Amino acid sequence: MNIDVNQVEHYMQLIGEMGITFGTKLVLAIIVWIIGSWIIGRFVKLLDVAMTKKQVEVTLHQFLVSIFSITFKAVLVIIFASMIGVETASLIAMLGAAGLAIGLALQGSLANFAGGILILFFRPFKAGDVIDAQGYVGHVVEIQIFNTILRTLDNQRVIIPNGLLSNGCVKNVFVEETRRVDMTFGISYDDDVRKAKAVLQEVMDKDPRVLKDPVVDIFVSAHADSSVNFLVRPWVKSDDYWPVFFDSHEAIKIAFDEAGITIPYPQRDVHLIPASE
Repeated sequence: MNIDVNQVEHYMQLIGEMGITFGTKLVLAIIVWIIGSWIIGRFVKLLDVAMTKKQVEVTLHQFLVSIFSITFKAVLVIIFASMIGVETASLIAMLGAAGLAIGLALQGSLANFAGGILILFFRPFKAGDVIDAQGYVGHVVEIQIFNTILRTLDNQRVIIPNGLLSNGCVKNVFVEETRRVDMTFGISYDDDVRKAKAVLQEVMDKDPRVLKDPVVDIFVSAHADSSVNFLVRPWVKSDDYWPVFFDSHEAIKIAFDEAGITIPYPQRDVHLIPASE
C-alpha cells in the first residue's frame, strides 16, 4: 500500500490548525466563563444585601435572587457555547418552543405564579394581616409563589391560589390604625327614645377603648316592625374592634335593664273580625 506522505502531512497540518483554533476558542471561553461566573456571583450577592437592607418580603427576596442567578447563568452558558462554535440559534429556538409548550400546559399554574409575584411586589397584604377574601376570613400565615395560606378565626387552614387573590377583591381587615364598630340596638315603641339615646351615650362614654375623636354616632336608623332601631358607631383602635363589639352588647343590655328600657321580641298584631251571621 502506497502512502502519500504529502497528503498525510497536509491532513496533519489541518488537524493541528484546527486544534490550535479550537483550543484558543476553548481557552477564551473558559476565561469568559470564570470571569462571568465571578461577576454573576458578585451581582447576586449585592442584590441579596440590598434587598435585605430594604426588608423585602422573604419569599420575594429568595425568588428574585434565584431568578436573577438562573437567568444570568443561562445567558453565560449560551455565550460559552457560541464561543466554542456551537450553533446557538437552533438551541435558543428549541428552548423557546419548549417554553411555549410548557406555558400552554401550565396556564393555571402560571397565572398563580404571576399573581404571587404581584402580591409579593405590591404587598396589598403581608404575613400576619387579617384578610377577607374568596369567602374566607383569617390571618395570613404565609405568602408562597403559587398560593397564600390563611388560618381562619376558628383555626382552620385554607390555601387560596394567588391567581384568585390577585384578580379578586381582598379586604385587609385590620391594616388601618382605627376602625368603626357598627352596632344596631332595638327598643320598644313604648320606650322613651331620648332616654334610650342617653343610656347608649353613657355606655359608650364609660368605655376607655372608645375614641373621643371621631365622636360616637348614635341615631335612630329605622322604625322596624317590632322595634325602634338605634345605630351606634364608635371608633376604636383596630385591635380593640372585637372586644368593644362584644363588650358593648353586654353592657348595653345591662344598662337597658337597669333603665327599664325593653328590647322587644318580634310582635305581630292580629285583628279578629267576627263572621257575619
